[in-house]
Amino acid sequence: MTLDRNLLLEMLRDSLPLEGTLFAVDLTVSDSVRPKVTVTLDGEQGLGIDECAQVSRRLARRIEEHYGDELSYTLEVTSPGADQPLRDPRQYARHVGRTLHLKLQDGTEKTGKLEAILPEGAGIELAEIVKEKHKEKTLPAVVVPFADITEGVVVISFK
Repeated sequence: MTLDRNLLLEMLRDSLPLEGTLFAVDLTVSDSVRPKVTVTLDGEQGLGIDECAQVSRRLARRIEEHYGDELSYTLEVTSPGADQPLRDPRQYARHVGRTLHLKLQDGTEKTGKLEAILPEGAGIELAEIVKEKHKEKTLPAVVVPFADITEGVVVISFK
């Protein structure tokens, strides 16, 4: 029996807390004899292991109710790692003040400080950092629409 990803997404939405503090970033289903369902969650304030466990229990219960308890599968509910790209515009809010590396639709890349999130999910304000003759210069913040961003990653700094 194959697991329907769209049905799993619907079940996942029903498994999230009602107060809307968490959201799904990704859901994948491996194509194997014993499928692995991997759910990546995030929250505007991050999330902890307790929230992952709670959603995992709720989702597992819904999967078993629909597919029966004989279905053999593995379920992993996790949060994105520090090195994982930001996939949902809601993930950017808690990174204001941090340095991001962006890949854009036009093939260019920008690195800079995330200054602000624009209202209604329009995009971000980024103060780009450019290197000039062995030193860095920060440019005034520019608007980068979310539609232009193909990948955003938080730059981890150990200074």
